[in-house]
Amino acid sequence: MFAAQAPSPSLLHKAVRLFALLLPVALAACVTTQPPPQQAARRIDPAYAAMYGPRPDEAHPLPATDISEVDPRFLRREVAYYGREEPGTIVVDTASRYLYLVREGGRAIRYGIGVGKEGLAWSGRARVGRKAEWPRWTPTAAMIKREPERNAKWAGGMAGGLDNPLGPRALYLYDGGRDTMYRIHGTSEPWSIGQSVSSGCIRLFNQDIIDLYNRVPVGSPVVVLQGQRLFDVEDDTRVSAAY
Repeated sequence: MFAAQAPSPSLLHKAVRLFALLLPVALAACVTTQPPPQQAARRIDPAYAAMYGPRPDEAHPLPATDISEVDPRFLRREVAYYGREEPGTIVVDTASRYLYLVREGGRAIRYGIGVGKEGLAWSGRARVGRKAEWPRWTPTAAMIKREPERNAKWAGGMAGGLDNPLGPRALYLYDGGRDTMYRIHGTSEPWSIGQSVSSGCIRLFNQDIIDLYNRVPVGSPVVVLQGQRLFDVEDDTRVSAAY
């Protein structure tokens, strides 16, 4: 019988060193040591950043609107227009969540809108009968009944300001001299643009309602469409901030 020969000290030392070198590699196959890649933030076009920037010259200085989470479709832009309305007409397409201001040459400025229950209650043709800057807001009886905790305290009206649901401007629609109770206005809830919401008529980003207000005089024609999409054509031509 021969006794098993013990490994030499040098061979044992090499084996220990090799094990020490291979151990991190083996562990790396089971454990991820690097953090997962983060999703890159959406880049905002500088023209849009300026378009929705602050308005410190307002009676109530208006902060910038955060558009980082807004679907770009609902940002203000110039598009092709295929309807028959005359230039200067406002067309409200509630189904698509767009408002168009018809321009010359088959073009229009398109604004994203949010549509409230009152905004779905009327359709047809009217005119801008009145315009107001930083308007006073008074909830309707239906709005108070629907959300009493939120609206009842303002039954006597809320003065204009940053928290006012109508925002910095409002256009009041009249039909034959009669107030339709239909409003196109700004919003204190910019996240609601492109959405269907519980209260209000037709809301735009605050910077957009200021832009629209400055473009349309009292008497401008308005067409409100319900339950039908005006166009299915997209045109990504951006509106210059100089307009």
